[in-house]
Amino acid sequence: MSKRVFEKPADGWVGDVIPFANQDRADLYYLHDLRDPARPGMGWHLYQTDDFADFSYAGVAIPQGGAGAPDLNVYTGSIVESGGVLHAFYTGFNEAFREPGCSARQLVMHASRETGHFEWVKHIEHTFGAPAGYEPLDFRDPYVFRPEPGEPWHLLVIARRAEGADRRRGVILEYVSDDLAQWSFQGEFWAPNRYVAVECPEVFRFGHRWYLVFSEFSDSFATRYRVGPTAHGPWSVPELDTVDGRAFYAAKSLELRGRRYFAGWIPSRSGETDDGAWEWAGSLAVHEARTLADGSLAFGMPSALRASFARPHPVEWHPIVGEWDLTSPGMVGSGPEGAAAAVTSPLPDQYLLELTIQAAPGTVECGVVLRASADASEGYLLRIEPRRGRLVFDRWPRRRTGPAQWQISGDVPFMPELERPLRPSEGRYDLRVVVDGTICVAYVNDEVALSTRVYDHRSGGIGLFVGDGSATFTEVSIATR
Repeated sequence: MSKRVFEKPADGWVGDVIPFANQDRADLYYLHDLRDPARPGMGWHLYQTDDFADFSYAGVAIPQGGAGAPDLNVYTGSIVESGGVLHAFYTGFNEAFREPGCSARQLVMHASRETGHFEWVKHIEHTFGAPAGYEPLDFRDPYVFRPEPGEPWHLLVIARRAEGADRRRGVILEYVSDDLAQWSFQGEFWAPNRYVAVECPEVFRFGHRWYLVFSEFSDSFATRYRVGPTAHGPWSVPELDTVDGRAFYAAKSLELRGRRYFAGWIPSRSGETDDGAWEWAGSLAVHEARTLADGSLAFGMPSALRASFARPHPVEWHPIVGEWDLTSPGMVGSGPEGAAAAVTSPLPDQYLLELTIQAAPGTVECGVVLRASADASEGYLLRIEPRRGRLVFDRWPRRRTGPAQWQISGDVPFMPELERPLRPSEGRYDLRVVVDGTICVAYVNDEVALSTRVYDHRSGGIGLFVGDGSATFTEVSIATR
């Protein structure tokens, strides 16, 4: 089998990613989650890549501390370089490490190493916790940056106010330093008054604008961003403010050779079923970002990853229902008062599907069926709904709650949390879909990304479909690595 697209360690899962541009190489540090009920602690491990198509595992980077250390768990942080020295700032946590009569604390901790060396030296003396007025157990994810060369360093860290409405206390605090050792508290950097916590923050300049990225730890577990004229805002909300959907979390970015990449994780689901609860940690995934004229970010497939699917996989299309014209320059499907579908024979476990869909005016829905059965009545649907301006992920048949036909979740419009708004495109949709084992990632018009898991259907072909209208499918290709 080809090497997997979405990496995970053999003995565990990828948690929050800490990306760092190391000259022409991307170092993707991550939280190595063993999912061990004994909770033995967690450290930073490392993947490396120079193209985001192939990754090499480089082992443990920052090891966890011992049972009596404040960093039994080495949680999320960031890395900067100064004077030939790399500095890592991370969250240290140990439930047992506390002063008598006090609650456990999350701590900002510091480690460094000279470039060219691998071993990190921990500076325990630089450790600090939440200031007065903020909960000691929610003080994490330090992000260090320098708005301009020669200016002081800024450290952002998430926190929760000690008082106020429970689900509105999440804030980002700010510290400054001249030496990356001693930090001066500056107050609240951003206080949206709407989240339980504002996880994994980062601030960077991209083009002539600044971006604040964070992961919402509330009701919608999504990575969001804001746009502003300076490193301190004021921050405005773009029309589409999410990097991906529910199944791509804690994404942070780096700039490599003038291009920006967002690295996050696609969570697994409990019991490896489509109805299982989303779990913490999963498989590494990377989107490439670009800016649009209004400052919004668009997300597409890394070019080297696309190029790695270099083996064309020929298929034949078999019309199943509706009207199909397979002799035109493109395949034209029409179901003016119903549905039209055409399918292929079963495909490998890993492939890239690319096509362009031109939906006729008034068409209600169109898209592709992944792992489709021979009659296209089972599988996963990537459904474009032009009238609603959205892409949704769905499956057929829906989840059954009993043996009778009415005992089915037919009142659910699509799989919950797996919806992405689409920008107006005059009915044209360029679609790229990567399927790799239990993971599917779709990109529309190199602007919108949707990631998810696919567990219950493990094999099948590809289907094209139209509902109540017509569409032309052109430049359809399937390739493997």
